[in-house]
Amino acid sequence: MQRYLRVLKLFWSAAIAAELEYRVNFILAAISSLGNLAGSLFGVSLFYSNGYTFPGWSWDEALIVLGIFTLLQGFSATFLAPNLNHIVDHIQKGTLDFILLKPISSQFWLSTRTLSPWGLPDIFFGLILIGYAGKNLQLPTSGYILSTVPLFFGLVILYSLWFILGATSVWFVKIYNVTEVLRGFIEAGRYPMVAYPAAYRFFFTFIVPVAFLTTVPAEAMLGKVQIGWLVGAGVLAIVLLFFARLFWRFALRFYTSASS
Repeated sequence: MQRYLRVLKLFWSAAIAAELEYRVNFILAAISSLGNLAGSLFGVSLFYSNGYTFPGWSWDEALIVLGIFTLLQGFSATFLAPNLNHIVDHIQKGTLDFILLKPISSQFWLSTRTLSPWGLPDIFFGLILIGYAGKNLQLPTSGYILSTVPLFFGLVILYSLWFILGATSVWFVKIYNVTEVLRGFIEAGRYPMVAYPAAYRFFFTFIVPVAFLTTVPAEAMLGKVQIGWLVGAGVLAIVLLFFARLFWRFALRFYTSASS
């Protein structure tokens, strides 16, 4: 474990040093994140401006969901997209051969090799939005602490799904559109699940588990979550993470390398 932590420190320090050569990009990323957040706030306000509310969700409670969604976007842009979107590149160019020869887990290397600080503004704005809405709702500290558990499970679920899709590039080299479809589904998480018809709620809960990414953590923060959903989120996260590991090993059996 200590060896992997040292490697991770080297990975991320080198990545940050390289990215900071283009500091203007951080300002542009912050402006872009602020614009996206403003657009999301405008979209939610359209529902509440005419007296309509999502059943069981007040305006500030809906902002909690949006804040968690923005936080999730920042996590994806910082840690997932810079790494997992390049799995297909390593397979196309044959550089996966060199990764497989390294004395560390290839999944660890592919998942953590770099990061992008340009997603940090989304994380920052998401935390501000959660704090603002939580202050209006007078949420107790215990609510914030409890929500970190399903939020962590949600991050594991998102990583696992993304990595599994990336691993399919061993067979289907061009999978960029597939990952974009996943990101499109995740966009549904900016609203509470009750905003959608029953068929959509079923799909976003049991087929593509978007509900576990934003709505369940928000319910935990608000003290409205049922223990069954917390247990379900944990079980799903463990199962998907374990399956992602097994699926990657299975996919490597069909990888023939660049020179064969």
